[in-house]
Formats: sequence, structure tokens, C-alpha cells
Amino acid sequence: MVGFVLVDFRIRQREYLLAISRALTSELDLGDVLRIIVQASVEFISGRAGIIALADPHEKVFRVAAAYGIPRHLLEEADLLRHGLPYDEGQERQAIPRLTEVVETLAQTADIGLTQVIRLPMLSGDAMVGMIYVFQAGQHLLSPDAPNLLQSFADQAAIAVKNARLYQEIIAEKQRLDAILEQSADGVMILDAHLRIVVFNSALSRMTGWAAVEAMGEPHGQVIRWHALKTNVDLEEAQENGWPLPGGAHLYVEGDLRRADGSLIRLGITYAPVLDLRGRLVNIVANVRDLTRFKEEEELQKTFISVISHELKTPVSIIKGYAGTLRRVDADWPGEVQQEYLTVIEEEADNLTDLIDNLLTASRLQSGTFALDKSGDLYLPAVAQAVARKFSAQTQKHTFKIEFPEEFPILNGDERRLTQVFNNLISNAIKYAPAGGMIRISGTIHTDYVTVSVRDEGIGIPIHQQHRIFQKFSRLDNALSRQAEGTGLGLYLTKAIIEAHGGSIWFENNSDSEPGEPGITFTFSLPLP
Repeated sequence: MVGFVLVDFRIRQREYLLAISRALTSELDLGDVLRIIVQASVEFISGRAGIIALADPHEKVFRVAAAYGIPRHLLEEADLLRHGLPYDEGQERQAIPRLTEVVETLAQTADIGLTQVIRLPMLSGDAMVGMIYVFQAGQHLLSPDAPNLLQSFADQAAIAVKNARLYQEIIAEKQRLDAILEQSADGVMILDAHLRIVVFNSALSRMTGWAAVEAMGEPHGQVIRWHALKTNVDLEEAQENGWPLPGGAHLYVEGDLRRADGSLIRLGITYAPVLDLRGRLVNIVANVRDLTRFKEEEELQKTFISVISHELKTPVSIIKGYAGTLRRVDADWPGEVQQEYLTVIEEEADNLTDLIDNLLTASRLQSGTFALDKSGDLYLPAVAQAVARKFSAQTQKHTFKIEFPEEFPILNGDERRLTQVFNNLISNAIKYAPAGGMIRISGTIHTDYVTVSVRDEGIGIPIHQQHRIFQKFSRLDNALSRQAEGTGLGLYLTKAIIEAHGGSIWFENNSDSEPGEPGITFTFSLPLP
């Protein structure tokens, strides 16, 4: 006759519930909590082993998450731990019979005298989270309350899984937001209600010169120190005047900020208040933009308007003056004088046309409608010769030397635009070498491309101005450039034309490779057909 062992569960019940409650409210991770639950489930009924298998919603498999009483090497070799048991999305319950079969086979493999199994579903609402399997050896008489208590263990396990997954989602979302803030091209700063910095991203560090670790915890006014404001008030003054008002309107502040090293930078900061349900200030989120380039663009455009006004006015004034002289009814101009005046009018009209063409080209580049006409063959040595011949008639101080190999290939390109490139480069070579000298135009053949260089003996380009040579409306800032005519569009258009042909353009001061040598060399490449 088989005897039944009666077990008093009351004390044990209280101990296990306390242990599980402590685990759920402590900082233990999900794996630790599940191991405590499976161990409590097994020991509560004097079992021998237990397994918790969870449904992984991302990989769509059931996998062992915790085990007790099963040799570790068996678990590590089991497919249920390594690969999991797959299921179809939303069909977790249909996979439970197969899961149970696999778990029971795993338990039998352990050969620890298991005789029966208790299966406990872990449910979160209607969703199947997983299963707890508790194995016994021999016969035990369970208390009537035991099944309900075991199911409460399973329910606690389901809560732990749900909370852990919610926590992981929160952590993942926080990491994603942190990454977005850190990688943002704009500066981002978050302040607490007392205007102390709690978030300071890398972009803002680069703008202000403050390391994030140094800025964190500092008062806003210690880091954001305005040298000159372009708006009426800064954040501190606005707050003293009652900002933020009900409704939480944003505050915009712009000005020149003094960086950590003492230099200045133009910034625009938009402050957005974060209020609680009672309208009290909790945080301020500041979005910071570097306006230095906008400021430079604004200055360039002012310069451009001034230069263009002058450049347009000069040929128009000359044309008007010569035309007015020819129209005088009280003068009978000889034929050669008329031809001379008409030649000047035609040349100035050509200059005006070139200027307008440059402006239109710049506009097309900005709007993305710039296009090339590459329908014909192009022999660059001939183009260089023609442009040099034209300029040689306009200067007495400069000499030209054309050096191209005889086998220089015929290319496919826009002849009008590449003629414009030679015009710009040679015109600059003359303009910035007022004392004269040799202007050498040479070509070289490479494996997949050709290069053409224009070398002068002029003033070169200072290092501190080299970064903006190809920018729109940019000109050298020196006395010579202020005396010379030009819109600051030549090299900008030259670069655009070369790159539209699939090439590139660069320059170097001649002294960089030949110490003491004056002038500069511009070189551009074009791909071979």
C-alpha cells in the first residue's frame, strides 16, 4: 500500500511568497527572478526539478529561461536552450503540446527518477508568456491550496517577465533617444527647473568648447555667456519677467556667444519649457543652432550686392558714355573713331553678357537646373591656345607658355563651359600677378584621366583664406583684390563646371613645393572617355 506524505504548506508558503516578492521588488534581473520562482515552485511541493520556458516575441521561439535540478550540461546541449522551439506569431498556445513534449524528454534525459510533471501556464492577460514545468519523483499528497499557490507563482513570473520587457523597452527607447541627441547636428541642452544643465550633447560641446562632463550640473549662465545679444533678452532675464507664461510659448535668443576659449560664435537658441499638469516648470529643452555660416553668407551677400552693383554699373556707364558721344549732333566723328568707340561698346557689352551669364549659372547651380552640353569632341590644347591668345592681347606684362603632350587625347565635354574655366583661371592669374610674369598652362595624361594646370607668379593665397576660395561670392581679402574687378563667382563656377564633368579641382601655392617660388598653381582633372 502506497503511503501518502502530508506536508504542512503554511510556513513554507509564507517564506516562498516573501522570497518572490523581494525578488520582484529588488534590482535583480529577469533571469535571477525566474530562477528564484522555479526553485520556489520545485521546493514548495518537494519536487526534484523545474524548467521555465518563455515565448520570445522577437524571434518567435520558446526558449528555456530558467531551470532548477537539471544538470547544466544537458541544458547547454539542448536545442530548446540554444535554438528554441519555433511558433507562428499569435499561435503560442498551439505550440504548447510540442513544447511540453520537448521539455519532458529533456527531463527524462536527466535520469533523476522523475515520475510526474505539473504544468503551469504563465499568462499576461490573454497573452501566453511561457510555461513553468515542475517535476516530482514518487507520490506526494498536495495541499488543496497547493495548485492555486503554484499558479500564483506562475502569475508572479508572468508579471516579472512583463515588467522586465517593459523595462528593456524603456531602456532601449532611452538609448535610442540618447543616440539621437548625441548624433544630432544641432546642439541640444536640457535644463532642470533651477536652470542647471542635465543634458549636454556633443554638437553643443563643439559649438561652445565646453566638455559635456564639465557642463553637466553647471548653471545655464555659467556656460551660455553672451558677448552681444541680437534679441531683446536672454533666458535669465526672460524668466525674471515671468517666462514661461501659461501655454508654454517658446523663447528664442540669438547672439554672439563667448566660447570656453574666449572666442566668439554666433548661436541661435530656442528654449522650450516642459510643464507638469499643474503648470509648474519641470525642464527646459534648448535647441541650439550654429549661425556662423548664415552670418558669413549674409555678409557675403551684402558684399555680392555691392560688388555686382559696381560691376554692372561700370560697363553700363561706359556703354552709355560712348553711345552718347557718338550720338552728339554737333560732332562729325571720323570713321576710325566711330569704329574705336563701337569696339569699346561691343567689348563692354560682352563683359556685361559674361557677368549676367555667370549670375544665371550660379542661380541654376543653386536651383539644381545646371546642365552641360557634352555633345561634341573637345581638344583642350586648342581651347587653352585660343583663350591665351585672347588674353595676351590684353596684357603687356604677362607671357604665356602652353605645354601639352602631342598625344593629348580628345575628350567629351562642354566646350563653352570649359572655355569659361580657362577664362576664369587665366583671368585670375593675370589679376593676382599685377607685376606680370609667366603664366604656364600645361596638361598631363594619366591612366584614367587628364590634368590641366594654370600656374602664375603672383601673390598666392594665404593659408587662412584657402578654405573659402571656391565659395560663392568669395574673394581674397587684401588691397589688391579690393582694387581688382570681380564678383567672387569665377572659382565657384569653375569648380561646379569641372565637377559636373566628373572631375575635380585643387590648388597649391608654388612655395609649398618649391620654397621661395611666387604664385599659385590651379589644377583640374577630367576623366578620359
